[in-house]
Amino acid sequence: MKLQQLRYIWEVAKHDLNVSATAESLFTSQPGISKQIRLLEDELGLQIFSRSGKHLTEITPAGRDIIELAGRILGEVENIKRVAAEHSDEAHGSLTIATTHTQARYALPEVIKAFMDKYPGVSLHMQQGTPMQISELAVNRKVDFAIATEALELFSDLIMLPCYRWNRSIVVPKGHPLTQLDELTLEKVAEYPIVTYVFGFTGRSHLDKAFSDKGLEPRVVFTAVDADVIKTYVRLGLGIGIIAKMAYDPAVDTELVALDASHLFQMEITQIGFRKNAFLRGYMYDFITQFAPHLTRELVEQAMAAKDREAIERLFEEMELPAR
Repeated sequence: MKLQQLRYIWEVAKHDLNVSATAESLFTSQPGISKQIRLLEDELGLQIFSRSGKHLTEITPAGRDIIELAGRILGEVENIKRVAAEHSDEAHGSLTIATTHTQARYALPEVIKAFMDKYPGVSLHMQQGTPMQISELAVNRKVDFAIATEALELFSDLIMLPCYRWNRSIVVPKGHPLTQLDELTLEKVAEYPIVTYVFGFTGRSHLDKAFSDKGLEPRVVFTAVDADVIKTYVRLGLGIGIIAKMAYDPAVDTELVALDASHLFQMEITQIGFRKNAFLRGYMYDFITQFAPHLTRELVEQAMAAKDREAIERLFEEMELPAR
């Protein structure tokens, strides 16, 4: 049994049994992967994948257990490499983050700038995507950290730590009738066409729930994953915008007015997560603390040692998170 064979079966499973796509991602040949998988199956005396001709069709029950163990082994191999790097050269390495546009554009720039100034020898990479894509990247060891707000049930395989609270603003052109109200209500908001996030992004599910709880059906006429795109279409008169409060910049968005909507919607909590049993290098702990100062290394290590998600939640149940 070779480590390379375990990597092949893990990657094939993650590429939906597409050996060609797996070979391309690993910069190797399709026949080479197929041969190594066959050799591993022969050694184990069972099939990991069912086949129809030359094509893999599904993972066998035994194969699922083997692939899960292979993933754990590969994770520990990565941890060994990190331990060695931490002791041999603690100021150099890499850090990869997966997050949404709102976090990348509005919450992270200052943090990343300060981090890169402190660790010039660390190569930092960012990937943006949907919550589902972000969780898959983290679980499949493609990224070190996942930062998200929405659909946290997708992140059950990760240790998720609360970073900060946030809410929304209604953005409208200057002179809009909503700016003349003494009190902003959902009923008044629902009278206008709405431009907001795609469902599954940036607290969208709680936004929809707020309207439905009031028996209202908002007229969402345009959705996007990017707050800057939403603001562009508000400027064009397509509708009023509902965005994360942090996504409004008075120095840039001079044609728009932001109306505080925190009394209309549930507060959201942005979290940062990483794989269970992952070895975090020193600069990784430092990044977490720079992003969320209350997440000290000691507290992160306590969360890593916790038995389950409920135990992690108890660590923070009396903590007042900062608001943005």
